Amino acid sequence: MLMLPEGMDVSRETQDRLDIFAALLRKWNTRINLVSPRDMDKLWERHILDSLQLLPLIQGRERFIDMGSGGGFPGVVVGIAAGIPGTLIEADQRKAAFLREAARLTGASLTVVSARLEQVDVQPAPLVTARALAPLGKLLEWAHPLLAPGGVAVFLKGQQADKEIRDAERSWNMDIRTRPSLTTGDGVVLEVSNFHRVQG
Repeated sequence: MLMLPEGMDVSRETQDRLDIFAALLRKWNTRINLVSPRDMDKLWERHILDSLQLLPLIQGRERFIDMGSGGGFPGVVVGIAAGIPGTLIEADQRKAAFLREAARLTGASLTVVSARLEQVDVQPAPLVTARALAPLGKLLEWAHPLLAPGGVAVFLKGQQADKEIRDAERSWNMDIRTRPSLTTGDGVVLEVSNFHRVQG
């Protein structure tokens, strides 16, 4: 069994379902580009563990929306490990097909919506997630109509996070918490709430 950092412990059943997901991703990745081929040897460390670190931040949330789910990070991993229903939004039809198969095989309670984020029409959720998708300002624009009142948006970000925050603050008022990533030295996890466009 993979040794997980503190705070990211999962049950044997969850581990098995994550193994199913990883095997499916390896199979599909030979046909469509879900993750970089050079990442396949570090699939757990670079992608699955990176997504698992969100678990302590989503305690008590009964549902989530993942924007631009792609290869299933963090959406499928969160759905499996947290055991809560989620809506995965992915415009690419082939990636959406992969996500549906991943949900089916792992038994995760996930609905896949194949649509552009600007055009999607889904019930807002108390949690919105995204990883490696777009600059923070754009993420806030997409997440705003998807987030239920009192909810929180959680974004996995890289070394440009500080600049993205400064840029976003020109257009958005927000409460934001920054946590160091548990899996990458220059990564951060952003928790954003109470965000709305700057008036004027």
